Amino acid sequence: MSTLANSSPIHREPELLGQTVVVIGGSSGIGLETARRARAEGAKVILTGRNAERLQQAASEVNALSTAAFDATDPVALDRFFRELPKIDHVMVTAGRPYYGLLADMDLAKIRDLIGEHLAQALYVARNAANKVRPGGTLIFMGGTGGRRPAIGMSITGAVTAALPALTANLAIEIAPVRVNLIAAGFVDTPLSAELLGDQLEKRRNQLSTTLPIGRVVGPADVAALAVHIMTNTALTGATYDIDGGQQFVAA
Repeated sequence: MSTLANSSPIHREPELLGQTVVVIGGSSGIGLETARRARAEGAKVILTGRNAERLQQAASEVNALSTAAFDATDPVALDRFFRELPKIDHVMVTAGRPYYGLLADMDLAKIRDLIGEHLAQALYVARNAANKVRPGGTLIFMGGTGGRRPAIGMSITGAVTAALPALTANLAIEIAPVRVNLIAAGFVDTPLSAELLGDQLEKRRNQLSTTLPIGRVVGPADVAALAVHIMTNTALTGATYDIDGGQQFVAA
């Protein structure tokens, strides 16, 4: 008789058991999927989002410890949110959206605000997280691959995504022992992608499904799995992790 037939299934402890994960922008898409994954690994989750109704729906789904509805680009609101937090273990920042537009059509005042808004948000969160995240915990930012793929209409998004790896590497040194990492994703099939692409969404999905090595588009669950891996692997800091349809690698 085979010994394999009588072997017991392997059981393991949830990897985030007893830890608290804050997801800024956790009411849908990648943020909500990360909250689901963290809960499945035993974490308590705290969610934030702009839309109070959608946030409450998400909170009910993952049995969130608490929620806070505010604009994550508002430094005053961010400071107040972090002040009221207990000690936590991980922060995932997915709030925000890319900006696409032609140079000739840009409102320069708005563009100045947009560039500052994305980078300043990261700095605001890092300053607050330094005092709230337990040693060895991590702060994870979401970025993109636009900085490495020049194209018409990508000037602002490209500039911001190119700056985030350098910001991440420097913050990892400055606020250690809190770890700081960045996930740079290409196309991810989320509600935001659907909103941005409109009637071009299905065409984009089909294009990627036939050209990417994995034979499908990347979804929120793929990014969430990477985020939880970064949380649990305490040797990881100061790095940018690309997840782009089967071309997943780290550039330190």
